[in-house]
Amino acid sequence: MADGSNVTMTGASRTGFPPRSARPRRRWGEPWLAAVAGAFTLAQLVLVRPDLGLGWDETVYVSQVSGQVPAAFFSAPRARGISLLAAPIASWSDSTVLLRVYLAVLSGLGLYFALRIWRAHVRPRVLALAGALFASLWGTLFYGPQAMPNYWVAVGALVAVGCFVRVRANARDRAAWWGAFAGTALMAWMRPMDAVYVVLPLLALAVRRPRLLAVLVAGLLAGAGEWAIEAYVSYGGLGQRLSDASRVQGGLGWHLAVVDQLRSLGGRTLCRPCTGSAPNPVVSLWWFALPVLAALGAVTAVRVRRALPVLLPLACAVTAAFPYLFLIGYAAPRFLLPAYALLALPVAHGLAHLVGAPSRRTARTVALSLVAACLAAHVAVQCVVLEHTVRSSAANRDNWSRTASSLHTLGVRPPCLLSGYEAVPIAFYTGCGSAQTGGHDTSTTAAALARAAHRTKVAVLVQPGDRQPAYARTWSMERAGALYAYVAPFVRQGR
Repeated sequence: MADGSNVTMTGASRTGFPPRSARPRRRWGEPWLAAVAGAFTLAQLVLVRPDLGLGWDETVYVSQVSGQVPAAFFSAPRARGISLLAAPIASWSDSTVLLRVYLAVLSGLGLYFALRIWRAHVRPRVLALAGALFASLWGTLFYGPQAMPNYWVAVGALVAVGCFVRVRANARDRAAWWGAFAGTALMAWMRPMDAVYVVLPLLALAVRRPRLLAVLVAGLLAGAGEWAIEAYVSYGGLGQRLSDASRVQGGLGWHLAVVDQLRSLGGRTLCRPCTGSAPNPVVSLWWFALPVLAALGAVTAVRVRRALPVLLPLACAVTAAFPYLFLIGYAAPRFLLPAYALLALPVAHGLAHLVGAPSRRTARTVALSLVAACLAAHVAVQCVVLEHTVRSSAANRDNWSRTASSLHTLGVRPPCLLSGYEAVPIAFYTGCGSAQTGGHDTSTTAAALARAAHRTKVAVLVQPGDRQPAYARTWSMERAGALYAYVAPFVRQGR
């Protein structure tokens, strides 16, 4: 009897699962999760730097709640969840440093509580390893302190799937019921379509459990309710907004974007169009190891008959990644953050099996050393890519800031309106509104812009060598940083 008990415990420790009879650990193991979350927050503040200026999409989201700049055009695919998350800081302060620190701390807390939900089904050290694997990716570190929605979809996915597993194991777990609702709502609040793809496997399993199905659907409706209402108020209806969202994203349909995602791993925050060569194989090696280790973790879970805590996040990761690998014609690493967060669990189980499988202590030590060395090399590579990404992103944002300073010198100061090349982020840095006569952010016409130039300060930005718009043919051309600005006569009069 003692031997049988010992075998059970050994198997559990090697696969990463707690014994079936074990109750949720409320104290033991918490330091591991807290350490991962704390290190994640600290790494964001040190490696990404709080003074990194806002990116293009961030300026759109933050401008919706900012008290300092006019709201930028809000295109159909976007949702306002991240704007509202940033509002406690952005609504009264224009400090980028303060916003970054706030989001970094919040993202660390989000990771901690999302992992904590799984502690009844995954051993603490394996759970901490899963968290560390996800948190150490350059994309996770880069977007954690940013006003972007993808990281928060990942957190919501971990919460929703983890609480779903808990409800399946114990229908009387009231906290898990609320967590399933909250996690699903958080995803839909940030990106409604991403939420739908993530919960597809959960909905399929909940078909025969009406109460659980109702909770998931209620979460989707609660999170996406504002997005759907706004569709009828501002976009001509839900069908029209979905159609516009598809158009903005290049037309949703069959597009093999796997290679595009591979090309973006080297630090390209947006790969559109996604041309050029793939990054060094050392940079992308982890990407090819993901499915192998996840499959190993799944096989291990099936063998010990503890499949749900591994197979379910794996299935949700597949459905979360599917549209970004096969339905859009461009790539960005942030799109796959929810899939990476969910894959971290089966991958951690696969690594635990590799370390615990050898029966001899010497062989196990060798396996542990090899796995540790590979993980250390992986983290080092991620840090190198992150440093490159931060440096190139900072250079772009510095250019926008210099252009804004030049516009101020030319007399283009609030209240003002910008159009043309990169007008959306530059307008934010300048304190102006933005309006485009073409492209994904079309929000006005050339005639309306020409009329506005008689009553406000308007400038049109172009790259060197580009022709000026017809309506700005009589406007003066001035140098503005690396760009040229066609400045309306009203600006000169105002000066």
